[in-house]
Amino acid sequence: MNIENNILKYYLRNTYFITGTAYAGKSTTVRMLADRYGMIMCQENYHMKVSEEVAQPNIQPNLCYFKQMKNWEEFVRRSPEEYERWIYDSAKEAAEFEIAELIALSHKGKIIVDTNIPLSVLHKISDYSHVAVMLCEQSMSVERFFDRSDPEKQFILKVIENCDDSDAVMKNYKAGLALINSRQHYAEFANSGFYTVIRDDNATDTKEEVCDIIAKHFGLL
Repeated sequence: MNIENNILKYYLRNTYFITGTAYAGKSTTVRMLADRYGMIMCQENYHMKVSEEVAQPNIQPNLCYFKQMKNWEEFVRRSPEEYERWIYDSAKEAAEFEIAELIALSHKGKIIVDTNIPLSVLHKISDYSHVAVMLCEQSMSVERFFDRSDPEKQFILKVIENCDDSDAVMKNYKAGLALINSRQHYAEFANSGFYTVIRDDNATDTKEEVCDIIAKHFGLL
């Protein structure tokens, strides 16, 4: 069964999406907006509580990778090209779980989402005033990827550090991050037609300023 986009857009009318590259400040902004305006917060990978139980290898093979891999060392040793493919194909499979979850939450109030739903899908199910793209340069996305305290990234860092050839594994993993955050993918976000905020490579703390800018764009102020 397919649900028409106009129906999905209606049920998602109180949902606000933030997407973009790694280390651009998406999760921080989502958390700040949720705190400021009493919004329901959906952080990155919020769909996994359902997808881990429901996804099937013949339907969602990329989301089922974690059930089929030998161990986490295999995960960090994949080729950069395979890692890039898996990330974007997983996002496509996860989009349906994300949308279903957001519809289930829609009656509870306004929702703010850190999402990987493909841009082409966001154009169909949402509006310009409900989507913000946050970007930063590839060097920041790659070199500062592990400069964050969230458990998922710190877990991956530990896996890499525990490999016998950890330096080579880290180099390989960062090469995958570079592809995921390549100039091509950056341009896709920058030219998406959605409202865009770019994070500069400086030491200035702009969290409050960025939060104000995006809140104004979303009409929350």
